[in-house]
Amino acid sequence: MAAAGGGNEVDDIIRDLKKIDGFYSYVILNNDGIVIKYENMTYRTAVHHAHLVLALYGKGSKYIRDLFEHPDNEVESIRMITKDYEMVIAQHGNFTLVATHTKNKPEVKVAAEGEKKEGEGEKKEAA
Repeated sequence: MAAAGGGNEVDDIIRDLKKIDGFYSYVILNNDGIVIKYENMTYRTAVHHAHLVLALYGKGSKYIRDLFEHPDNEVESIRMITKDYEMVIAQHGNFTLVATHTKNKPEVKVAAEGEKKEGEGEKKEAA
C-alpha cells in the first residue's frame, strides 16, 4: 500500500506547481516513456513530449557522466527556455516530471508623443 501514500505526495507537488505564476501544463511519465498523467495538452502532445524528453535526458546524462567525475556527474533536472515557453524536466526514481511555463512577456515602454527616443537629438552639427 505504499503507492496509496505516494499519490497524495504527487498531487501536493502538482498543486504547488499550479500556484506558480505562468504555470501552464505538466506531464508525468515513467522511464519507459509511458505517459501516466498530463494536463492542459492533448494525449498526442503528451506522448510527443515524453518521447523527446526521454531522448534528451538520456543523451544529456550520458555526456555529463563522460565529462565530469563521479559525485558531480548526475543530471537532476534540465531547464529549457524557448521563445514560446519554458520547460523544466526533473527525473526522480523511475518517473519524470515535465512542467511547462508560459514566458512572461516583458513590458515594452512606448515613448509618448513628443518624447525623444534614445539616440535622437544628439546629432552633431557640421561646421
